[in-house]
Amino acid sequence: MHVPVLREEVLQFLEPEASEVIVDATLGGGGHAEAIADRIGEAGLLIGIDQDGDAIRRAEAKLEGRKNVIIRRCNFRQFDEVLNEVGIGKVHKFLFDLGVSRDQLDEGARGFSFLREGPLDMRMDQRTGERAADLVNTLPEEELRHIFFRFGEERYAGKIAARIVRMRREKSFEFTREFADVISAGVPRTGRIHPATKVFQALRIAVNRELEALEEGLNKAIRYLIPGGRVVVLSYHSLEDRIVKQMFRRESQAGRIRILTKKVVCPTAGEIAENPSSRSAKLRAAEKIA
Repeated sequence: MHVPVLREEVLQFLEPEASEVIVDATLGGGGHAEAIADRIGEAGLLIGIDQDGDAIRRAEAKLEGRKNVIIRRCNFRQFDEVLNEVGIGKVHKFLFDLGVSRDQLDEGARGFSFLREGPLDMRMDQRTGERAADLVNTLPEEELRHIFFRFGEERYAGKIAARIVRMRREKSFEFTREFADVISAGVPRTGRIHPATKVFQALRIAVNRELEALEEGLNKAIRYLIPGGRVVVLSYHSLEDRIVKQMFRRESQAGRIRILTKKVVCPTAGEIAENPSSRSAKLRAAEKIA
């Protein structure tokens, strides 16, 4: 069952109110969206966006029959096109819940996890773009090293890239577990973290251009907010959180927003015990200045 991360904290900082227009830029399982739709009432409008077709289907089932909800499938960096389509010029609140979902990790056919056998895909939107397999089988060694080091902060990035290039001469990589096994055999294991963890994260970020999308989507969100409007972002690794933190700081120094979370908000020990996948979550929020 989908459990929305930091649900109460999201509602506290988002402050959804009756009649507002709110964009949930990452619908996922629809848990946050359901709570927001309840708060804004029939006079409000929730615009839910996700690029994952499976997530869209789950959210449509959860939110079925609600007249104050519009759902569209696209990358959140394109939310302005959805607003233009439905005739909305300004938005009261934005929610971004970043990263990969538990449902995506558990579905082997999506290729996000080395714990499930499946094609080495990793595309959030399977209608378009290159698969992870395309990258590892074609990119030069230096580009692979750069991806693993920048997006995964992998200390053995060079060694792993060299091993991949050497091994793919004999056989291309197509499946998750065989790829993870090649990585594991080539680098030392430290602690409890699987040696392939950071490489899989890096490939997912590269395949979906997640950091580029976050920069563009968050920039647009701040522009589309009404004075007094709010944006709440949930991130799950340091690269995402750094982008959010730095952008909020720049926009605050420019006098466009007021940062509401002076310290990043994290899950309580109780929430982590009930929902271990929430342990890395970080919440930041800001308000548009008139």
